[in-house]
Amino acid sequence: MLRNVVPVVSKRYESSRFGNELNEFCCWLRGAGYCKRTTGGHLRRLFQVLTQRGFTLTAAMSREQLHRAFGRRCSNSRRTRPFRATEWAYSRFLSSQGRLLEDPTKDPLATICDHYRDYLVEVHGFSRNTIAGRLVTASDFLRCALRPGEPTTALRRAHVDRYLVVKGAVLTRHSLRQTVGQLRGFLRFAAAKGLLVEPLDVIDTPRIYREELPPRALPWKMVQELLRSVDRTSISGGRDYVILHLMAYYGLRASEIAGLRLASIDWVAKTCRIEQRKNHEDLVLPLSDKTISLLRRYVLRERGSDPGPSLFLRIQAPSGSMKVGGVCAVFYRWAARSGLPLSGYSSYCLRHTFAMRLLHRGVGVKAIGDLLGHKSMEATCWYLRLDTVGLRPVALPLPQARVPR
Repeated sequence: MLRNVVPVVSKRYESSRFGNELNEFCCWLRGAGYCKRTTGGHLRRLFQVLTQRGFTLTAAMSREQLHRAFGRRCSNSRRTRPFRATEWAYSRFLSSQGRLLEDPTKDPLATICDHYRDYLVEVHGFSRNTIAGRLVTASDFLRCALRPGEPTTALRRAHVDRYLVVKGAVLTRHSLRQTVGQLRGFLRFAAAKGLLVEPLDVIDTPRIYREELPPRALPWKMVQELLRSVDRTSISGGRDYVILHLMAYYGLRASEIAGLRLASIDWVAKTCRIEQRKNHEDLVLPLSDKTISLLRRYVLRERGSDPGPSLFLRIQAPSGSMKVGGVCAVFYRWAARSGLPLSGYSSYCLRHTFAMRLLHRGVGVKAIGDLLGHKSMEATCWYLRLDTVGLRPVALPLPQARVPR
């Protein structure tokens, strides 16, 4: 593997006493999706750390030992970031082999969160994103409610109330409702494990009303200005323009963008097969000539020759398919750079704009629901609340009072 990635210095690496370590690290980097250039940089920096005076490579190492070893090469501020990146990658490599030692002085609260993570995986079988959200809430609650070194048995009802008051000042009722549900689940786990003196999971949930918040659609001219503000001369800009184009002109969700594959595009029939995450059904959308041209240009120029099946790839190492968070970040990044009044909007507003644009053009609600992938008409009729122009003729005229002579 070393000869394929770094042929010039491979003999030097292999002839050293760290040859096996460097070769295994190289194989792990390539398997994790790192390109040859980034892999070569990590190997070069790790070789400098391993061969420095006073360093001894052992079968297992702690994070503190790694931090001290790499810290010796970071005296120059310009070299700090690359060496810290190599330290992080090498620690992941050691962890994958079971060679990374845990700190014996680990924070007790962190240990509780680790047990809670195992509980969520083994008992409930939640997805990775769900587990991450619940762990963030649990950790935030423990840090805010307890003083350093204070045990969980000191938690009382007042701690829960104060925490929710603080969160209620910065969250909407919809977000606070989710936080309460996550906190309730953690407190049930803590009570079952004997970490609490009294049960604290009985919490009032904020009341929300169905469809109390209408969709947030943007004016179509503003969407066009956002697309024009994207710098398409760079690799990331060319990719981001295609992503925003698909959101604006086809109403695709961020999860549907992230799930697109090269095989999803039928270049001959000019169609795209969408794997809808909500109803678990496939939706075949016809593509315009402009969209086909944009996709073809992206695949030939910006995407590169990556053998992976995903259509949209990350630019920074490690390479691989874009995740939902990365797709959402595309909208936030260009919305901030455009200078448009888009503060408080998310990428989902482009989906709302797509639906309202079809509605104003006279497209039927059933056709709009089919394009959006809605299972029921009720979900699509939600957008009718914004069609104020179409709703005005529905109102009955007010009776005119007769003025006595």
